[in-house]
Amino acid sequence: MSRLQLASLEPLPEVRPGDDLASLLLAAGADGLGPGDLLVVAHKVVSKAEGAIADLADVTPSARALELGATHDKDPRHVQVVLGQSAELVRAAHGVLICRTHHGFVCANAGVDASNAGAPDRLVTLPRDPDASARRLRAALPGRPAVVISDSFGRAWRHGQVDVAIGIAGLGPLEDWRGRADADGRELHATWIAIADEAAAAADLVRGKDSRVPAIAVSGLDRHITTDDGPGAAALLRPRSEDLFA
Repeated sequence: MSRLQLASLEPLPEVRPGDDLASLLLAAGADGLGPGDLLVVAHKVVSKAEGAIADLADVTPSARALELGATHDKDPRHVQVVLGQSAELVRAAHGVLICRTHHGFVCANAGVDASNAGAPDRLVTLPRDPDASARRLRAALPGRPAVVISDSFGRAWRHGQVDVAIGIAGLGPLEDWRGRADADGRELHATWIAIADEAAAAADLVRGKDSRVPAIAVSGLDRHITTDDGPGAAALLRPRSEDLFA
């Protein structure tokens, strides 16, 4: 019998730029994690600790931001922050800017979010290098559990959001079943399991969006956890040459 266990750590205080996030997580219960465990951390506390925030009072919108803000009924300063986090504006519709971030993620508003930002008129952006953030956090935790940094992404053809991995250290992001046989002996040609995304989504079921609980301990994924940090979430990004909607 296979078993996956998930448990939330204790709530954290409001995280501010420069805070030692590893120490906060250890005090919240991460000190009990070992090398066979996984810690899933919501990106916002990582972003806040790293200073990946923007105060609207400090933002001057460009002509493009003013145009998009007027067209889509959005604060042009917010739009400017989104554009600053974007390598490409893929589409703008229904008040949402679908962007390709500098990391290569395609998501709404380049991952820029005002919820749980810690202050009025403040936005939280994605970490500048989420894989590097995950590696640093793993190295700072004495038990060296694997670390996944997660964020909620929408799906093009389905309602609702699902958490996905945007930064990974010590967890195999994918498990490739192509070439194996299914239960009937047929060869599998397309089965490529996004282990890190599934772990992030499972963790989101335990974490409260309004309870200051940003971190979830996961056990039972031992066979996917690696001694080295691995390729990170970059391995999950589909190359532009394979983009069916470009």
